[in-house]
Amino acid sequence: MEQRIDIDWTACEGHGLCAELLPERITLDEWGYPLVEGTPVPTGTIKRARRAASDCPALALKLRVRQPT
Repeated sequence: MEQRIDIDWTACEGHGLCAELLPERITLDEWGYPLVEGTPVPTGTIKRARRAASDCPALALKLRVRQPT
């Protein structure tokens, strides 16, 4: 099973903390909202991805387990 980053767009307020904590997986658009590729999070990055999700001020970032397609 793989883990991917999901964003709850109704909750996201564009603080940008997620991009600071996980810059190799999350970038910001011109308004400061996160952009993610949708690809699986590498095993070595899972711990920091969890921290980015838990530290999100709006709790808009989630790390979800998905079955590979």
